[in-house]
Amino acid sequence: MSDILLQIDGREVTVREGATILEAAQSMGISIPTLCHHEKLEPYGGCRVCSVEVDSRGRTSVVAACLHPVEQDLVVRTRTKKLERIRKSLLEMMLAHAPDSEALQELAQEYGADKARFEKDASFCIHCGLCVRYCAEVKKKNALGFIDRGARKEICFIPEIASRECWDCKECFPLCPTSALQAAFVLSKALIAPPEDEKPACCASSSSCACSHGTLP
Repeated sequence: MSDILLQIDGREVTVREGATILEAAQSMGISIPTLCHHEKLEPYGGCRVCSVEVDSRGRTSVVAACLHPVEQDLVVRTRTKKLERIRKSLLEMMLAHAPDSEALQELAQEYGADKARFEKDASFCIHCGLCVRYCAEVKKKNALGFIDRGARKEICFIPEIASRECWDCKECFPLCPTSALQAAFVLSKALIAPPEDEKPACCASSSSCACSHGTLP
């Protein structure tokens, strides 16, 4: 693969062909906010807070940095008034669903987002898809999925799979930028708990066992 020369925030950088704008910016130490990106997962472009402005072939557009591939002589801007307005609005919409999320609160402070702008709909989930994608792409278990569409979309544990896989795993928990995954797990716990004969002896003998198998991390 050949190298690509582009410009980000007035600085030139050369990166490998096929890299994304986000990867190019990170190689330069330029921070672009993300909520649905993970280095082990395929780019998703769900949260859109990584939006940047690009000038290509005489046209200016707004693209998701985690998805958009680098191009020769591309000009990228990661901080403009337009981008700040976009990120602020996106954060305000997400805060309506997860007002207590530390990750959202930190970004809200940076961009001056008002968590009271939109009516609360505390589903906790911002549909970043990190848990679903991690389970499918990294763990290869597919114990999680989304049900319904649009504003009604929710995380769902697949009981027949989760009962075998999730009890001793929970690797996706730290990825969640809100409390949605933990809440969904608690609600689903009765459905996904392993049968008594498959639990460790301590868990099977006590409903209040505090070992790592029987409690949330």
